[in-house]
Amino acid sequence: MTIRAVVRSIGHYLPERVVPNSEFEETLDTSHEWIVSRSGIHQRHFAAKNETTSDLAIHAANRALAAAGMVADDLDAIIVATSTADLTFPSAATMVQNGLGMTRGFAYDVQAVCAGFVFALSTANAQIVSGQAKRVMVIGAETFSRIMDWQDRTTCVLFGDGAGALILEAQDGTGDKSDRGILSVDLNSDGRHRDILYVDGGVSTQTTGYLRMQGKEVFRHAVEKLAATAQTAMDHAKITSDEVDWVVPHQANIRIIQGTAKKMGVPDERVVKTVQNHGNTSAASIPLALSVAVSEGKIQPGHVVVTEAIGGGLAWGAVVLRW
Repeated sequence: MTIRAVVRSIGHYLPERVVPNSEFEETLDTSHEWIVSRSGIHQRHFAAKNETTSDLAIHAANRALAAAGMVADDLDAIIVATSTADLTFPSAATMVQNGLGMTRGFAYDVQAVCAGFVFALSTANAQIVSGQAKRVMVIGAETFSRIMDWQDRTTCVLFGDGAGALILEAQDGTGDKSDRGILSVDLNSDGRHRDILYVDGGVSTQTTGYLRMQGKEVFRHAVEKLAATAQTAMDHAKITSDEVDWVVPHQANIRIIQGTAKKMGVPDERVVKTVQNHGNTSAASIPLALSVAVSEGKIQPGHVVVTEAIGGGLAWGAVVLRW
C-alpha cells in the first residue's frame, strides 16, 4: 500500500471591504477598462486596518475545520504560506495555531511568494508520506495591500487580500494514478530573476519597502514556466491533459491563465478563474480558487486537479492531485 495525502476539506475567507476598479480612478491615471484589459481584474478585497494576515488565516482555517467536522487538536501540523506575515517572528502559523486553540503538534511558515501554496502543499505531502504527520492544514494567506505603492498604477491595482485553508489527511492508496490525493509535485526556482518581482525593503535594510514588478518580463517567464512545470508534474503522475478535470492556476492575470492553459492543451471551460473577483492574492490565490470551485459544485470527489503558480524569486511549481 502507498500513503497518500488526501484533501479532507477546504475553506476560505475574504475581508469585508470590496474595492472596485472605479476606486482607483479617483487617485490614479487609470480606468476600469484599462485594468480589465490588462489583467481581467474587476475588484479585490482589502483587509481592514486592524486585520492581520493571521486573522484572515484563522477565519479560513475555522471554515476548513468545520467542513471536515474536526477540531484544531485533530491536526498534527499547520503550514502557512505567506509573504506578509504579521511580524518578522514568530511565524504566522504559530499565531494561527494559538488562535485555533491547538495545543499540540507544530506550525511554521513557508515563503515562496505567489508560489508559496504549491511549495507548502509539497512540504505537507512529504511529511504525510514520510509518516511524520497524519493531518496537516495548509493555508495560503496574504495582506498584500500592506506593501503596495499607491502611486504605481501598474502594480497597486493588481493585488488583493484573502486566505484559503486546506486539510490534508493520510490515507492508503494503491500507488497508481487512480488514487485520491497528491499524485505528483514539481518545484523550481531561479534566483537570477530576482529583480523582475520583489519588495524593495526588508529587515536587514531596516525598511518596509514596496512591491516592484517588471510586468512584461514576469509575463514572458510566467506562461512558459507554468506550462512546463504543469507538464512535468502531469508526466510524473502519468496524467494526460485529456484526463485533467480542472486546472486551478495562480490567479495573477487572465492572459497568463489563458495562455498557460492553451499551452497545456486544456480547454478554457476546465480552468477555474477567480482573478476577476479577488485580484492577485499571492499565496492565497490557489486555495481561494479551489474553495470557490468546490462551493460552486465544480470540483467533485475523484476529479483530477492541476495547480500551478509562479512568484518572486523566481519560484514556480505545480501539483497534480485527485480530489
